[in-house]
Amino acid sequence: MNTTPPPGDDTHFGYERVPWNDKARRVRGVFDSVAGNYDLMNDLMSGGLHRVWKQFTLGLTSLRPGQKALDLAGGTGDLAAGMAKQVGERGLVILSDINAAMLSHGRDRLINDGLVAHTRCVQINAEKIPFPDNTFDCVTIGFGLRNVTDKPAALASMRRVLKPGGQLLVLEFSHPVAPLKPIYDAYSFRVLPFLGKVVAKDEASYRYLAESIRMHPDQETLLGMMKDAGLEGCRYHNLTGGIVAVHRGYKY
Repeated sequence: MNTTPPPGDDTHFGYERVPWNDKARRVRGVFDSVAGNYDLMNDLMSGGLHRVWKQFTLGLTSLRPGQKALDLAGGTGDLAAGMAKQVGERGLVILSDINAAMLSHGRDRLINDGLVAHTRCVQINAEKIPFPDNTFDCVTIGFGLRNVTDKPAALASMRRVLKPGGQLLVLEFSHPVAPLKPIYDAYSFRVLPFLGKVVAKDEASYRYLAESIRMHPDQETLLGMMKDAGLEGCRYHNLTGGIVAVHRGYKY
């Protein structure tokens, strides 16, 4: 499935409109900038809740020893490390990211955790996953789908590489329940850029991250996109009042 528009069309980069073919380059620039402070900023921005959200996601994988998993947009390797422990030494987990700087930090994490024997690190564009059909028992993407230019193409590619019975898990910021929205908006557009400026010395990148969350499809829209990609049994779990959601779908 490929929904890439012809050259000349544009898409969103946060609230800015940019040429369709330029978004991936600009996203890479953001993560080149934030890679060194990524884990620290995640802890500061979420008050440590990102670890709880990832543990919840890991609890849904249903992975068993000896199985194979792919973590897309894996960043510094939290989900990949968790899945590597689930599949054990007879299994295999691929940590992937489109950004080389982020992938380097993830590789260091796996080395430090003693997980290199049954993990691999590969630089991947989620829209064009370079693995054969029916390869993985589980595919995850955590806080990365909103940065993908062609989301339908990426979801179809994820489904393609799943084995029959395999599961896709999408952990992503979403749309909170109404009572939380004013507080969440104030935090996103005032506190996050301030933290980015003071801690990471990069206010603009963290403003983009806040804007990219707002431009991401809401829970029901993403659910429909997963179904359109051919995934079945699709559903989602709201976490922290819908600030984050985990979407699940299967290949049967």
